[in-house]
Amino acid sequence: MTNKETTITGIGVGRGLVVGDVRRMPDPLPEPAQAKSSKATGEELDRATRALGETALDLRARGLQAGGLAKEVLDALALMADDAVLLANVKDRIDQGSTAERAVFDSFAGFASILEAAGGYMAERAGDLSDVANRVIARIMGVSTPGVPQSTTPFILVARDLAPADTALLDFDIVRALVTTDGGPTSHTAILAREKGLPAIVGAALANVLVDGDIVIVDAGKGEIVLHPDAARIAAALVEAQSRQVARDGASGPGRMADGHEVQLLANVGSSKSATAAVESHAEGVGLFRTEFLFLDNDTAPTVEAQRAEYSAVFEKFPGQKVVVRVLDAGADKPLSFLTDEGEENPALGRRGIRALFAHEEILRGQLTAIAQATATTLADVWVMAPMISTVEETEAFVGICRELGIRKAGVMIEVPSSALLANHILEIADFVSIGTNDLTQYTFAADRLLGTVANLQDAWNPAVLRLIREVGLAGELTKKPVGICGEAAADPLLAVVLVGLGVTSLSMSPTALADVRAEISRFTLPEARELAERVLSTRSAADARIAASAVLTQ
Repeated sequence: MTNKETTITGIGVGRGLVVGDVRRMPDPLPEPAQAKSSKATGEELDRATRALGETALDLRARGLQAGGLAKEVLDALALMADDAVLLANVKDRIDQGSTAERAVFDSFAGFASILEAAGGYMAERAGDLSDVANRVIARIMGVSTPGVPQSTTPFILVARDLAPADTALLDFDIVRALVTTDGGPTSHTAILAREKGLPAIVGAALANVLVDGDIVIVDAGKGEIVLHPDAARIAAALVEAQSRQVARDGASGPGRMADGHEVQLLANVGSSKSATAAVESHAEGVGLFRTEFLFLDNDTAPTVEAQRAEYSAVFEKFPGQKVVVRVLDAGADKPLSFLTDEGEENPALGRRGIRALFAHEEILRGQLTAIAQATATTLADVWVMAPMISTVEETEAFVGICRELGIRKAGVMIEVPSSALLANHILEIADFVSIGTNDLTQYTFAADRLLGTVANLQDAWNPAVLRLIREVGLAGELTKKPVGICGEAAADPLLAVVLVGLGVTSLSMSPTALADVRAEISRFTLPEARELAERVLSTRSAADARIAASAVLTQ
C-alpha cells in the first residue's frame, strides 16, 4: 500500500525547488518536574552553575566558528547564560528546594515573560532565552541538546522554528531546504534563507505531520510541500528545478523586463563587507545602506570623521552607481542611550526614526555632514533618505536640512500608511521615495513584525498593503520621480513583478536574491505586470493574492 500524495502550504522564500528526504529537528525538552530535590542544595547549585558556564562557552565557540553577524548573536546568547542576576535567581529557587533543572527552567521563563511583555525586539529575544534554557537543562540532565540532525547526505530540515544557535553553523551543502511550522516572512529563519539563497517554506503548520525519511518536494516559488510524490511528479519537479536554475544562471546585466522596460535591481547593505557581496552579485547599486552599525553598542554618536571614513569605504565600491543611504533609524527594537527615550510604553509607536533625530538634531546634522563630505570624494551617485516619515512637514524639514548641508538627492522612506496616502504631496518636495514593506505591513495591521504570535499578519502580499503601494506608485508616475522598494517583499520574485506593475521603479534586496528576481521579471512585459497587479489588488487576502498571481505561472 502506497502513501497518498498530499500538498502542504506555507509561505515560500525564494524560487527554489528541491526534492529530498526529511530530517526533523527534535522538539524542545519537556518541562522539568516540579518535585522537590533529593540532593543537597550545594550539589544542585553546582550542577546548575556548571551547566550555565558550559553553555556559555559552547555558544561563544559556535560564534567564533561562524563569525560575522552570527558571532554577535551567539555572544549575546552567551551573556544570557552568564547573567549574574539570573544565576542569583536560580540560587534562590534551589535554596527553596527546587532541582537544578527546574530552577533554571523557572528562572529563564520568568525573564522571558518580562521580555514578552515589553513587545517588539525584546519579545523576540524571549524565544532566544528559551533556547538557551533548553541547552542548559540538557547539560544538567546529561542528554543531547536538541539541534540540527547530523548527516553526511543532503536532507530537507523540518523544525518548529530555528534558533540563532542552530542556524549559525548550518552546513548548506547538506541542508538543501528549510521547512518550519511556525514563523512568518520576516522570521529569523526566513531572513536566513534569503541571505543564503536557500529554498524555504515557513509558517507551514501542517508540516508537523512530516517524519524522518519522508520524500518531499519543496517548491518555495509556490509555497508548497508535496508529501509522498509519485515517480512522475518527482521527475517533473527535477526538470522544473533544472529549468529554473538555467533561467537564474542565464539572467545577467541590468534588470529588464521582456519588453525592455528597465527595473533597477539594487542591494541592501549594512557595512563595507556586505557591500562587497553586493558587487559580487552584480547589483546595480545600493538601494538601502543601513548606517546603524556605526551607532549601535556605543554610548555616544561617532564623530563626523569616523563616519566619513566608513561611508567612503562603501561608496568606493560603486563608482558611477547609485547608493541610497538611510540616516540612522534608531528606536523601537534599536534603542540608543544617547538618542532614544527610555521607558516608552510602546516604542514602536513612539520617538523612533526621524522623530528621534529631530529631537537630537545635532546627531542628524553630524551624519549628513559626514555623508556630504564622503560624497565629495567619490564617483558613486549618493542619495540620502530619512526613515519613518509620517507627514509632509517632516519631509520638508528633512529635505531642507539636506539642501542646507549640500546633499544633492534627498528622499524619504514610506513605512507608515499616512505617508503612503500623502505620497503625492511628499513627492512634490522629496526627490524620491523608498517603500519599507516590513514596517509598512506592520503599521497597516498594527501587528509587531518581531512578535511571533501575530506573524501571520506580517505579509506584504495582503491587498491592503499593495493598495497603499499603488498609491505611492501613482504619485511617482504623476511627479515623474523614482519609487523604490527596500523591504523583504522585493526579494520575493513573483511579488517583485506585482510591485513593478504597481509603479515601482527599483527593487533593493539581499544580494543572494538578485538572480532569482532578475530572472523572474525578465519573463513579463510591463503591461503583463500591470495586469497581474490589478488581478492581485482585486483579491481580499494575502492567500488569495498569492493564488491569483501563481495562476498566471501555470497559464
